[in-house]
Amino acid sequence: MYSNSVSDGRGEWLQERASTEGFELQFVDLGGGDIQNRLIAEQANPIADVTFGMNNVYFETLKDSGVLADFTPSWESEVDSSLGDGMQFWPIVREPIMLVYNDEAYSASEAPSDWTDLWEDDKFHGRYETPTSLGGATTQLVLSGILSRYLDESGELGVSEEGWNALEQYFENGSPSVQGTDLFARMASGEVDMGQMWLAGKASREEEYGISTTAVHPSIGVPMATQHVALVKGAEENQTAKDFIDWFGSAETQAAWSQEFFTAPVNEAALADANQEAVEETNAFTGQDIDWETVAQYLPEWIEKIELEYL
Repeated sequence: MYSNSVSDGRGEWLQERASTEGFELQFVDLGGGDIQNRLIAEQANPIADVTFGMNNVYFETLKDSGVLADFTPSWESEVDSSLGDGMQFWPIVREPIMLVYNDEAYSASEAPSDWTDLWEDDKFHGRYETPTSLGGATTQLVLSGILSRYLDESGELGVSEEGWNALEQYFENGSPSVQGTDLFARMASGEVDMGQMWLAGKASREEEYGISTTAVHPSIGVPMATQHVALVKGAEENQTAKDFIDWFGSAETQAAWSQEFFTAPVNEAALADANQEAVEETNAFTGQDIDWETVAQYLPEWIEKIELEYL
């Protein structure tokens, strides 16, 4: 099983729960972009039976590359299939991708109100973490959310000169992430004051590092990731893989996942027993209006340009 969503104890929890249902799980744990690339590279000789956790951009690419198999889970009537494709990848969790800041560093009036404040206001220079690796889904969504503000058909890779200048300033005025050191550890030590995070990660890290953070609510909205699960082509005859997807996306399992990991399930039948605070906090965010088709078209080239020119 390949996933970008088994860190922070989720993989261990899932293995333990699944074992009681007769499933023996083995994970490959990588960033969303890396998972996508590995599945495509292994297409001729697939190793994974199931993949889950990535957002629409990755799953659209996997579908177009012929990596996924048609499969309809038993819970398909309990989810809005339009969040996925209704044939190969199916929604399980909604997750806002946020800019969070340490409450010890700023009051609400002093804190940034949008990503653009980070490079436009000198007082934030050097105080926010920027990624040094671009393979993760959260990072790629943050970058997509920034560049989507500046889409221009006549611009380089579909982005205006103003957009590329903004992204250059974002990296130039940030504090590069430190390999092996969590953002929240850096905030707790005072090394930086803010950075990117997903909702479930915010909740678990606040508890782990003993700090309180606030998520910024830009007026333009935030990238809203919908995580999906799919059967990998080559596993069509693997009934165990299909049974796992039926179990994993079920209302009972998704409600338990929500309670354990502070997520907002897409399965409507799971909502009553889900973590209500997680559902409410997710619903409190406005989703940024992003042209995902354009993002999917250009994202690999955007990443290549950023790696070559800005990192």
